[in-house]
Amino acid sequence: MTKNVVGYRCSICNQEYELDQVQYVCPADGGNLDVILDYQYIAKGFSPTKLSSALEPSLWRYLPLLPVNDPGGLGTPLRAAGWTPVFTPPSLAHDLNLFHLWVKDDGRNPTASFKDRASAIVVAHAREIKAEVVVTASTGNAGAALAGMSAAIGQKAVIFAPRTAPPAKIAQLLIFGAQVLLVNGTYDDAFDLTILAANEFGWYCRNTGYNPYTVEGKKTAAFEIWEQVILPNKPLFRYQPLSIFVSVGDGNIISGIHKGFKDLQALGWLAQMPRIYGVQAEGSAAIANAFLAGDEKIIPVAANTLADSISVDLPRDGVRAVRAAAQTGGNYILVKDEEILNAITALGNAGIFAEPAGATAYAGLIKAVDQGWIGPDIPVLVLNTGSGLKDVKAALQAVHPAPIIESTLDAVREIIK
Repeated sequence: MTKNVVGYRCSICNQEYELDQVQYVCPADGGNLDVILDYQYIAKGFSPTKLSSALEPSLWRYLPLLPVNDPGGLGTPLRAAGWTPVFTPPSLAHDLNLFHLWVKDDGRNPTASFKDRASAIVVAHAREIKAEVVVTASTGNAGAALAGMSAAIGQKAVIFAPRTAPPAKIAQLLIFGAQVLLVNGTYDDAFDLTILAANEFGWYCRNTGYNPYTVEGKKTAAFEIWEQVILPNKPLFRYQPLSIFVSVGDGNIISGIHKGFKDLQALGWLAQMPRIYGVQAEGSAAIANAFLAGDEKIIPVAANTLADSISVDLPRDGVRAVRAAAQTGGNYILVKDEEILNAITALGNAGIFAEPAGATAYAGLIKAVDQGWIGPDIPVLVLNTGSGLKDVKAALQAVHPAPIIESTLDAVREIIK
């Protein structure tokens, strides 16, 4: 066990547990567990000054803030997760009349999605507890991340995915050598089956919104935003906090980002909490519905959206996801599938290829600007959570098909005129 971890706290009832008392969720009410860090211990041996001199170009630069020991794996993709680039696309800023706009592209992770962050930490913990098999349910990205991170260090992985998951994502799972089981049902069916299988066979379960270490991986994006955007632009945020737009499915990414910023505030390293805006597809809006109703009660929906990565009937981290917006002065925004496709095109025209779930965040920003929630002076960061190569079928819906021509100059002239 790492020296910087105190234990767990339930996000619902606030009951605290020792590390060896519980593994996944609160036994009293099923609430998601927060890892409690010893901030005083961390601050004694670590500081922003030490961080700025760190040479590790990955999320492992934040090891003192993570609840795992160094997993090794040097020279493998496990050490390449995180530290993704932040872009300042002038064309997008011009289109939206924003003076300060950043796009953080987590499609640049080793398996091309944000989920590598969570899987890297879970795999590291699996090695610590000597788990023989790690299992997860996934629509594709979480599974690919687990399969890729596991393959990097020889960890066995089993993935349950809906049979409707995009072929490119299933291909990743298979190529990485995971055992893949396609479930004739929804993501939620796969999720429930995963837990049953983990209990039956003694596997370690990575499931999002179930395993507390997933949030600990995802919070590293907040650390990077702080280091890449907030610290270098301190005067800009003196009077106006950064507004962050992130797509939301089961709620674990937005919860992780919120947790990361709360960790930084607890250490005294973050002066002002950013505003966090969650964006959901209209066809998968259980968390947004609760937020907009002023409630934390998550009522399941029959999810139906082309953004498969955020298509969830019953979000497993809904309460913390509602709080991420409510406690930071943010909001929730609903967008149509058509708006998501338009956002894919807009980001692509700026050189950023996003899958539907990733483009959902930018679609939300467009709507927020249109509704007057975001004005020209407000600094904004949009998080792209996955590469467009994850779902080529959806990408092709966002553009006109390429014409097929004869191999003559006359044919070219006919097209370009």
